[in-house]
Amino acid sequence: MRNIRILIIDDEELIRDLIKEYISLEGYSIDEAADGREAIELFKQNNYELIILDVMMPKMDGWSVCREIRKTSQVPIIMLTARGEEYDKLLAFELGVDDYIVKPFSPKELLARMKAIIRRSSPQGEISEQVTFEGLTIEYDARNVYVDDKQITLTPKEYELLSFFARNTNRVFTRQQLLDLVWGYDFMGDSRTVDTHVKTLRESLGDYRKYIVTVWGAGYKFEAGGKR
Repeated sequence: MRNIRILIIDDEELIRDLIKEYISLEGYSIDEAADGREAIELFKQNNYELIILDVMMPKMDGWSVCREIRKTSQVPIIMLTARGEEYDKLLAFELGVDDYIVKPFSPKELLARMKAIIRRSSPQGEISEQVTFEGLTIEYDARNVYVDDKQITLTPKEYELLSFFARNTNRVFTRQQLLDLVWGYDFMGDSRTVDTHVKTLRESLGDYRKYIVTVWGAGYKFEAGGKR
């Protein structure tokens, strides 16, 4: 398994320590920077799989750090900030940020979002290239889905939802968890979006809709037998 290296950029030592306390349990290698200039120097010297970036920092703010990084790299960036206004979120996404979390935040939620982003950005060969449940086959690298050997067409979000379910079989996820882990950002809508995508995905899967099970009062899970 490859070593996953993460850079935490925040001028508050307590915030850096809190994040490290949670994510170090996952075995990640962690570097940290207390200001933007230090962060850029570390970025130039090392390869990172993910960057956690604060906005309000001395010497060089998070917006400037993000612009500098995006000149040469598409490394995933989670922006962590006390600024929760819609304008700031839109600016962050325009700059190429992958996720945006407002302080105060839940370390568990941050870790879940980190895992989702790392999973999506894993290079080929890091996960199984395809998986089959009876007559349902998912080719992860090619993003193809087959039902009884016939390729079906899914929207990008339907594919991402199915792929997420297939990698997390027999685990129950609430609608909010699915929004966080599949949509990957603070969704400007409501949980009915999940229900709509589950409905259309089930229609596309035909007889294999049985795998996506509604857990009343909780959410959904992908309940399948053996895979190959």
